[in-house]
Order: sequence, then structure tokens, then C-alpha cells
Amino acid sequence: MNLPKTIHTLTSSKAGHTLHHQHVFSPDDAYIVFDGRNDETKIGETAEIGVVQIARSTESVLYRNANQTMYGPGVGAASFHPHRHHVVCIKGLASCSPEVPYAMSRRIGWCLDLEKPQHGFHLDARAVVAPYPPGSLRGGTHSHGWSASGELVSFTYNDAFVDADLRVVGVMVPSGKPILVDEVPGNNSGEMYSAIVSEVVSQAAFGSDEIEKAFDECWLGAKNTIAFQGNTRNAEGALITEIFLVDIDVAAVLRDADAVGQVGERPKVPAGIQQRRLSRTSKGLSNLRHWLRASADGCYVYALAKDNQERNQLVQCDALSGDFTYISAFDFSIDSPINISYKGDKLTFIAQNNVFIYRLADGQLEQLTHFAADDLSLAGVPVFSRSDKQIAFNQFVEGDGAINLQVKLIQLS
Repeated sequence: MNLPKTIHTLTSSKAGHTLHHQHVFSPDDAYIVFDGRNDETKIGETAEIGVVQIARSTESVLYRNANQTMYGPGVGAASFHPHRHHVVCIKGLASCSPEVPYAMSRRIGWCLDLEKPQHGFHLDARAVVAPYPPGSLRGGTHSHGWSASGELVSFTYNDAFVDADLRVVGVMVPSGKPILVDEVPGNNSGEMYSAIVSEVVSQAAFGSDEIEKAFDECWLGAKNTIAFQGNTRNAEGALITEIFLVDIDVAAVLRDADAVGQVGERPKVPAGIQQRRLSRTSKGLSNLRHWLRASADGCYVYALAKDNQERNQLVQCDALSGDFTYISAFDFSIDSPINISYKGDKLTFIAQNNVFIYRLADGQLEQLTHFAADDLSLAGVPVFSRSDKQIAFNQFVEGDGAINLQVKLIQLS
């Protein structure tokens, strides 16, 4: 019998407290970072990144946008560096206005320091006036993810000028110096060198390995390899989502200065960087929004896929062979993205308004919470602490006449 775990409500302020889909615990498990949303679609209207000190349940503001309006700049989707008290998040452009509001092609990676509230700096450089400096982009980066070493950052990207709807995956790498751009509206210098590492087309050839969208990636364990989802076309022309890999050779990224692209074209994939298809399935991955997750040793990629009853199940893909296996056969459908423990032995998710963990070694499923179907709803995705002894999750909580998203904590041991 699965007994209820001890659950603590960590936040209580009259604001939203949205957790990002990964790495919300500080490296020492002392803090959890969140943004001020109650609605995941409202980054452009959100002004604050906050942290809660776990031991005392005390909240503080890490960063607050100046001159925030419903049109931007906006901040959100915050996660901690694996080894430092640094936080990366999305930040909209300072030049946001009713005419040019926050948008998927008008945002950057913003880095904060827990020891220096209100102090932040741009990770990626944005240049909208040609000639474009190598290592800069001219659109918007999103869903930033530190590599295990903390040296590289993955992201998804939409260009501002060419094929804005074609989402791609990119990477930021250290180059030893900032990427400096002219100080004009829409531009900003950045501390890291950025490049696009996935090749997409507007219409994939039927039965080919071409993709029309690259998205919702993860790092393959401690390797400098990104696993990402790619929308491709099967032989009949149906759109299916498969798993792709790309190895990040930092020297190759820095060597190809021409990859920045010219006016009228999207940034290019640097020479020597090439994606490869990993999975080849009949149905592809689930259309429920979720991010890939990898085992700690980088041997397996985990995702969601539909069973014959259209229920979301857990699947495992061998990172070498591409062997694709359904590892669950639940009599319910998973309702959220998934997360993996840092040891790589457990997955967590939300189903039927409750948090579960699934143990990979023996296939045992444990229900951690016991909320009723009509209780206030859970949101987002549960996230493991660095020690794997705690799980943080979001739930709407009613108080003082308002219902706000709060952070709750499950103690596993």
C-alpha cells in the first residue's frame, strides 16, 4: 500500500509561484527558484523571479523587472546552475511595447546571481542590425538548460526575421570573451557564444529524416550531446515526433564564423555539427508537451508515447541502438511532463491530480500524494531535488479570496 508522504507548503504570498520543468533546486538543495506566474502562458506579463529558502519557508525576490507592463518585458522559466548559485531564465526585450510586445522571437537568456539580487546579465547576444557578429542571434531563446558540467547551455530558438515559426535547438558555449554588439534597440551583448545546432525545413520529405521542428530537448547525461524531439513525416506524409541527437563540438561551433548567417537567412548550423535520428517508430512520441529526459550515464532517453488506448505511457530509447520500448502499461494516462532523478533511477509525473514516482529498476509505481479529483489542481511537472530526497511541485491554493499557484514539497526519505 502506498502511504501518503509528508507534504509541506513552502510559499504563501499572494502571487504565482511557477516552477520551471527542471533544476529548480539550488546545488545545495537550500533554495527553490520560481517565477511569478499563475498561468504558464503569461511570461510576458510576469515581473518577478523569486526564491524560497526551504528550511524556513521564507520567500525573497531575486529579480524584478523595471517598468513591467502587460506587453513586457516579462521574466520566467528559471532554473539553477548545477554547481553555482546562478539562475538562468527567460527575459523579454527592454524595448517591448504595445506595437512590439514580448514574443517567442523577442526574448533572451538572462543570468542571475543568488548573492546579488537585482543583478543580471545576458547570456546570449542579440543583433538585429547587419553585419551580425559571429556568436550572436537575432530572434528569441527559450527553455534554457545547463549541461551537467555547467559549461554549456541548450535552448530552443525562433528567428525574428526569417521563418519565425520554425523552432530549432541551439547551444551557448564559452568563447573566452563577450559577444559585443552595437547598442541599438533590440540588440544586446552577451557573455556566451550562441549557435543553432538543429537543421529544420519548412516541409520534410515523406519518409525522410528531415524535420520541420526541433524542440523540448535535454542533455544526454554528462555528455556534450543534446537529445531533442523532431517533427518528421512518415512515408504516408503523417507528422510524427521522433528523437534526434546532436553532439556539441565546442571547437567546431567557434570555428565557423559564417554560421551566424546573412541578412535574409536564418542562422546556420556550424560546419562539423550534424544531427542524427535516434528513434524510428510507427506512432512517434506523445503530443502532450513534455521534455526528453536522459539517464545519468547517458545510455537511455525517456519520453512519453501513446498506447493503443491513447493513454500517455513512459517509453525508453537506447541512446546507441535506438531501440524503443514501452516501459509502462498504466491503466491511466500521464497528465504532465516527466522528470528523472539525479541518480537516474526514478521518474516522476502527475496523473489524476496526484504526484507519482516510477522506479526504473523494478517497474514499481508509487503514488506520493492522495488528492481527490475535485481538490485544487496540480500544475506543471514535479522536480527532484539534487539529493533525490525531495520533490517540489505546484498546486493551486485558495486563501484570502484568491487562488494562487504555490510551491509544495514532498519528503521522500
